[in-house]
Amino acid sequence: MSKFKYQMLIQWSEQDNCFLVGFPDFPGQRWRTHGDTYEEAVTNGIEALESLIMAYEATNETLPEPTVNQAA
Repeated sequence: MSKFKYQMLIQWSEQDNCFLVGFPDFPGQRWRTHGDTYEEAVTNGIEALESLIMAYEATNETLPEPTVNQAA
């Protein structure tokens, strides 16, 4: 999995009372998974990203280019 450099956005949701996890580089739904704790959100996010990549590969879809930011 380390060869993939996709952003994972984790944001607290008062409405849902949990941390929401999304992947801005992938089109479609904004939030892909969640977690009751930040750590759980990270773990679930990694699993969701792996599943998302496997789904793209299974259908021979081209993976989106990861957004890469440069540190100053």
